[in-house]
Amino acid sequence: MAITVIIHIMNADAIMAEIEEIPDPTSNFLICTNARARDGKNLVYIERDATRVIFPWHRISFVETLPSEEDQVQVESFFRD
Repeated sequence: MAITVIIHIMNADAIMAEIEEIPDPTSNFLICTNARARDGKNLVYIERDATRVIFPWHRISFVETLPSEEDQVQVESFFRD
C-alpha cells in the first residue's frame, strides 16, 4: 500500500508523492510515484508521462508521512437530546 508523503526539497517548494515503503536508512535516493505540488497541480520540472521520480537524499531536507485512511480512527461522538 502506498504511503503519501510531503517531500521538502532544498531550495524548492515542498511536493506531495506516494512511496511504497519507508526507505532504508542506507538508501541514497527516494523513489516516489504520483509527484505533484501540494495543491495537486502538476510539477513543471517533471514530465507529464513520468511514472516514477528518483530524488537523491542530499537534495531532501526532510520527509513527512501523512496518515492513510486505515490509520485514521473514526471517532464516534454522543450527544444528549
